[in-house]
Amino acid sequence: MTILLLGSGGREHALAWKMLQSKQCKNLFVAPGNAGTSEIATNINLDILNFEEIKVFVLKENISMVVVGPEDPLVHGIYDFFKNDAQLNTIPVIGPSKVGAQLEGSKEFAKEFLIKHKIPTAAYDSFTAQTVEKGCKFLETLQPPYVLKADGLAAGKGVLIIQDLDEAKDELRNMLVHAKFGLASSKVVIEEFLDGIELSCFVLTDGKNYKILPTAKDYKRIGEGDTGLNTGGMGAVSPVPFADAILLEKIENRIVKPTIDGFQKDAIEYKGFVFIGLINVKGEPMVIEYNVRMGDPETEVVIPRLKSDLVELFQAVADEKLNEVSLEIDERSAATIMVVSGGYPEDYEKGKQISGIENIEDSLVFHAGTKLENGKVVTNGGRVIAVTSFGNDFQEATKKSYQNIEKLHFDKMYFRKDIGLDLF
Repeated sequence: MTILLLGSGGREHALAWKMLQSKQCKNLFVAPGNAGTSEIATNINLDILNFEEIKVFVLKENISMVVVGPEDPLVHGIYDFFKNDAQLNTIPVIGPSKVGAQLEGSKEFAKEFLIKHKIPTAAYDSFTAQTVEKGCKFLETLQPPYVLKADGLAAGKGVLIIQDLDEAKDELRNMLVHAKFGLASSKVVIEEFLDGIELSCFVLTDGKNYKILPTAKDYKRIGEGDTGLNTGGMGAVSPVPFADAILLEKIENRIVKPTIDGFQKDAIEYKGFVFIGLINVKGEPMVIEYNVRMGDPETEVVIPRLKSDLVELFQAVADEKLNEVSLEIDERSAATIMVVSGGYPEDYEKGKQISGIENIEDSLVFHAGTKLENGKVVTNGGRVIAVTSFGNDFQEATKKSYQNIEKLHFDKMYFRKDIGLDLF
C-alpha cells in the first residue's frame, strides 16, 4: 500500500523507518518530513492543517492509509474530515476523532474524563480571566509547589510548577489576563502537585481492543539534574527499570482499561495511540496527562523495540481487529539522547551544517529538526537529532549513544550528559 505520514520530527522519522520495514508498505510519503525522512521516503510539502490540500494529494497518489504524527491535525479534526468525505471515508486515518483528541487539546476535558471514569489523578479546578481571583483563592488551599496548566495546546511548554504562592498568583494572572501562552491559556487548570517519579505508558487502540507498548521515561528539562526550562524532551530510556510487574498490572487495570472502556461509554471514536503521562506515587500510578499521539523523543526509543510489523498493527487498528494480532517486543533496553541547537528552548539559530552522521555505528540516527540545503544536512529546529542505541541494560545503551554523539558536530551543539543517571 501507499501510505502518507504527517509530521516533520524525530517521531515521524522513527515511524517512517519502522513502517518501511513492512512488506505491506510499498510507497511512503512524509509531509513535510525532514532530511532524515528524505533519505528513506518521499518528502512532500503539504500544510498538515490544510485538509483540502491533503485530500487532493491523497486522491492523486491513491493513498491507502494516513498516519498522523503530531497532535495539531488530530485536534483540528482530520479523522472526522476523512470520515465525513464520500471520497475519503474508506481510507483509514490512524489517530483519534476530534472529540477523542480533546484529551490532549483541552486539559479540562481530560480532567473531567479522568474523574468521570474514576481514573486516579490529582485534584484540580479550572479558571478563566473572569474567575482569576477565585483561582488565586484556590491556590491558597493547596500546598506548594503549585501546578498551573494552560488548557490548550502550548507545544509542551504550557505547564508551570512554582514554589512560591505569590509568584503562582502572578503567573496565573499572566496566563489568564495577559495571555502568556496566547489562546492556549485563556483557561488554566490548577492542580495539586504529585510527588513521585514520572513514566510514560503508550497504548495502541482500535477503540475497543488495545496493545500496551513498552514503557519509557523521558527527560523534559534542558539542564542536567533536571534543571532549567522545559523542552520537548532531551532524551528517553525504555523500559523503565522501576516499572515492575506489580506496577504494570496496576497501570493496566486502574488506568488503561478504564480509559479504553471510557471511550466506549462516551461513544468516543479512537483509533490510534494513547500516550498516558503517569507518576508513580509510592507505588501507586496516577495520571498527569493524556496525549493523543506518540511522544517525542519516546517514539525514538519505544518504536525500535517493536519486533512486530507496524503497518500490520495499524491495519488491525483500522479494521478493529487489534485483538487478532500479536505484539512482539525486543527484550533489550534502548536509550535515546537528543542533540539540540544552542539556546534552545529559547532563541536559537538555524542553518548550521551538521557533520559526522555517516560515522555513527551500531546506533540509530533519527532526524528531528533538520533539512537538506544544497545537498548538505543543516539544522532546522531546536531539537536536531536523536541517537538511539540498544544494550543489555539502559546504562550500556546510553553509553553507546554518548560514544556516537561524540562523532557529531554542528555549531553550538548541546546535549544532556546525564540521561538515565537518576535511575542507577
